[in-house]
Amino acid sequence: MWRSIAPSKALPARAAATLAASAAAIVGYALLSHWLMVNAASQPWAVAVLFGPLVLAVAAAGWQRRQAGVMAACAAGVVLLAAVVARGGVRDVQLMYVLQHAGIHLALAASFGLTLRGAAQPLITVLAGTLQQRLTPELQAYTRRLTAVWTGYFIGMVVLSFAIYALAPWPWWSLFCNLLTPLAAVGLFVGEHALRYRWHPEFERVSLRAAVAAYRHADGGGAK
Repeated sequence: MWRSIAPSKALPARAAATLAASAAAIVGYALLSHWLMVNAASQPWAVAVLFGPLVLAVAAAGWQRRQAGVMAACAAGVVLLAAVVARGGVRDVQLMYVLQHAGIHLALAASFGLTLRGAAQPLITVLAGTLQQRLTPELQAYTRRLTAVWTGYFIGMVVLSFAIYALAPWPWWSLFCNLLTPLAAVGLFVGEHALRYRWHPEFERVSLRAAVAAYRHADGGGAK
């Protein structure tokens, strides 16, 4: 069962401040992205503003984890963004944004879904294993189902994205992409964490902090 985290072990002040600053930066970026997509989607510089921070964030993570392939891909991304801006943007910038949103979610769906094949260990089971020495059969079954839920969630977001793009005005899709998408992911993550102990009171409690730390550990190479 998962190791419980004592309530007294709160986030240090510096860590809390860092977390708050990161959350504020994400919210600010989402609001800026929505404004740009609605008011300046066709401007060449808007492409750099929208995609540049994403490339830099991935590059920073790749540098921290010494992932040469990720760094090379980010360098290629920077060159591509510079070329797009230099030639005056793209012809159908709205579709480009939709495809980018879909590509991210399909990649996430694959990263979760592929771990459900055959004898592979589900991704969330791997995450649970970083918090405890022994996984009970009940917890293994639960984490397998939860991995499937996240896989379906990411695929569902792609379907919903294309449906909104095809049927609704562009500002609606921008709102969905920049504001509702991150809120939905946080809602699923926090909601599952809260309901887990109603469904399975036999599981020992684990804090959201520990769950996020486990994800970051796996993302950095702990999960294979």
